[in-house]
Amino acid sequence: MYSVPKTRVYDEFTALRAAESKAMALLDAIENAGLIAAGRTELEIERDIYTIAARDFGVTDHWHDRVIRAGINTLCVAGEDAPDRRIAEDDIVFLDLGPVFGTWEADVGRSYAVGSDPEKHRLCADLPIVFDAVKARFEADPDITGAALYEAAHAEAERRGWLFGGKIAGHVVGFFPYARSPGDKHLRWIFPGNTTPMRDRDAAGKVRHWILEIHLLAPDRSYGGFYERLLLG
Repeated sequence: MYSVPKTRVYDEFTALRAAESKAMALLDAIENAGLIAAGRTELEIERDIYTIAARDFGVTDHWHDRVIRAGINTLCVAGEDAPDRRIAEDDIVFLDLGPVFGTWEADVGRSYAVGSDPEKHRLCADLPIVFDAVKARFEADPDITGAALYEAAHAEAERRGWLFGGKIAGHVVGFFPYARSPGDKHLRWIFPGNTTPMRDRDAAGKVRHWILEIHLLAPDRSYGGFYERLLLG
């Protein structure tokens, strides 16, 4: 049986954590620049993010499109088209970024309540709480499958009074461009169709490293929020 040296696994994990740390710093830079504000459009923010990422972080590759969603567009999942929307007063906005640092992918998401709407602020506060609860389910079960963790994400969302809005609850991340590597793509997703243990190695015998995505929706489906980062288990 193929065995991956522990030092190699450690190096991969360290590289992914370093990439995520830089991506989180990029999110902080976006916040500090005041890019997310009422009256601005999603496309304007996207262009500004591209500028900051390239100028201040040396990012020239993004392994997926930079996603900026506001208002009703926050119901959309990755890959869904939506018209460019202007941020309104008392709105909600989320960012989903996939910058590549060197040869390693990062994938981070964060949500922002613009204005004083208490429920939108509650949603933004609940996103990392739900993330931690689902992460704890992953850590508690060494044999948990992608399907089971997806079900757990739904349960934890409902426990906080929200709906789970994602078609998946995460995916594998790694050496760029991991998404285009050979193998069954369904085994790279946290979703109902993945009944294999998440800690199983891939077809090449490599340890898989996961991103956990939490996409929560208001019960009336009028808006949503998003949060994601590495699943450190």
